[in-house]
Amino acid sequence: MIQIKDKRFEVSMTEAEIKQRVCELAQQMSHELEDKNPLFLAVLNGAFIFAADLMREMTIPCEISFVKLASYQGITSTGTVQEVIGINEDLTGRTVVIIEDIVESGLTIKRMMEQLGTRNPASVQVCTLFFKPDCLKVDLKLDYVAFSISNDFIVGYGLDYNQQGRGLKDLYTLTK
Repeated sequence: MIQIKDKRFEVSMTEAEIKQRVCELAQQMSHELEDKNPLFLAVLNGAFIFAADLMREMTIPCEISFVKLASYQGITSTGTVQEVIGINEDLTGRTVVIIEDIVESGLTIKRMMEQLGTRNPASVQVCTLFFKPDCLKVDLKLDYVAFSISNDFIVGYGLDYNQQGRGLKDLYTLTK
């Protein structure tokens, strides 16, 4: 058990489990995206650790850039997505892979896909570390999902609670 601010969390997944699955995902993506030189767009802040680990395991040429979208306050989504930092790369004819830490409602990814679609990419795919299928509010195709999880609040491995806990190596779940 750990305490972050006013909340208590318990380990729900170890760093080794996460890294093993990230390695498997990178192998799958390297095979499926071979000869495409994909551009990964990692969504900050939460996806930076996942994106770094994924990139180190890729065996094909690929590029990475970062975007920052915000929709969270505390432990709940505000339901409003605000773009903070945009995309500067030319996406025309590119295979683009959005790298997200967690997909819950799907609103962030949907908005991002709509914005990217106006920039003429060859394709836009989505890769997420965690997916909460019970929370999905929009029709959304996720191409790569490391873990489908229940609707619990989680922290660690890049995910935070009020900007704390991102550096935890394991994944923790809020205790009831």
